[in-house]
Amino acid sequence: MVVLNKIYTKTGDDGSTALASGERRAKHDLRIAAYGTVDETNAVIGLCQLHAGDILATALAAIQNDLFDLGADLATPASDDGREALRINDTQIARLETEIDLMNGELQPLRSFVLPGGAPVAAHLHLARTVARRAERLIVELAARETVNPAAIRYINRLSDWLFVASRHANDKGAADVLWVPGKNR
Repeated sequence: MVVLNKIYTKTGDDGSTALASGERRAKHDLRIAAYGTVDETNAVIGLCQLHAGDILATALAAIQNDLFDLGADLATPASDDGREALRINDTQIARLETEIDLMNGELQPLRSFVLPGGAPVAAHLHLARTVARRAERLIVELAARETVNPAAIRYINRLSDWLFVASRHANDKGAADVLWVPGKNR
């Protein structure tokens, strides 16, 4: 259980922050940037919920909880101390895949790229998707340097897919998608 009595501690005033293990890292450290961008994704999903109907809002709430799990996963580097760390798992990924398949099953196949826009919730879902993609790039870069839970990478990759399909679904099941027209303004 998390207890936060005092919000400011002043321990980060030197430009460092603590990982879940207690290890201190510079605030510009790649691991910090990765889970910070996951947090940013979560905040944008909070904006999506402002425009979402009940079913979508429920799915987004589950994703927000998963993103805190993902942040905890990334904030806890692998260690040999025997402690059990909170890690993203295949069940969470499978849930996203099931939801993607259900939403995508109601959409017509794409014949063009989709521009971010349409309904307000769709535009916000596209924004969340782009932030999730940035988080993915940072997590993959981190995994090239340090040990990262492979399920964490799969989760953030699948989440951006989920956000794309959800944006189309929110655009009247794709009927209100804004499609790219190559060279339209030449």
